[in-house]
Amino acid sequence: MIFKVKDGSFGYGEKLLFNNVNFSLEKGEILSILGANGVGKTTLLRCMMGLLPWKNGFSQIDNTIIKKDSENSIWKKIGYVPQAKNSVSPLLAKEFVLLGKSSHLNIFAQPSSKDRKDSLEAMEKINIGHLANKACNKMSGGELQMVLIARALCINPKMLILDEPESNLDFKNQLMVLNTIEKLAREEGISSIMNTHYPSHALQISNKSLLLNSSGENLFGLTKSVINEQTLKSIFKVDVKIIENTIENRTYVSIVPLYKNYVV
Repeated sequence: MIFKVKDGSFGYGEKLLFNNVNFSLEKGEILSILGANGVGKTTLLRCMMGLLPWKNGFSQIDNTIIKKDSENSIWKKIGYVPQAKNSVSPLLAKEFVLLGKSSHLNIFAQPSSKDRKDSLEAMEKINIGHLANKACNKMSGGELQMVLIARALCINPKMLILDEPESNLDFKNQLMVLNTIEKLAREEGISSIMNTHYPSHALQISNKSLLLNSSGENLFGLTKSVINEQTLKSIFKVDVKIIENTIENRTYVSIVPLYKNYVV
């Protein structure tokens, strides 16, 4: 086991946003977290990383409990990838990726030649070495998302935590990001936990999934077991149809929301 959440609960005041979250993740596994807007998906990620204190329960990596003041050795195992937004930073991609090393340097230390080498290697690992000298504020959303992944990878983590990594991207860039996460798991053994609004993406690449609903309840298990028409209707409050198509020996899943006169 590489990562675990045990009896995790969080809320403000007496109201719990989510309660009794339990799951574990092994080396090279991918976990998707799904739920409607406002159920606490991003908050759950922050609790996992120790940035918010659990009301009850704990999270741990390699049998060490994670807290906000955990020692640096913990943070060297976890790479965080936030949502990509339009960047105003004039930094070149290679400089931006190098910032991923900053939390592990002494306050007065300068990046070493090895740090710079690691950063460039992280970019090459996910096939974006050609972006090294491109300014972040000149990038597309897909390019910037890949640079954010490289920034997280430059510390050689055991696990990535990604907050809606494929949101606001077109089809091609969504596939590029998903393929990268899947390849890192398969070839490098890097586990990933990602929030997503796309159940079909979870079915495409995730071994396990965690579903959150507006009542604070959750459902965890193997992705193909827990994501179905009934559970999706329960968490998103909309009827759906799951359609599978096999093309060139690969099965693709489409999830179609059925039109009705829904009101707020």
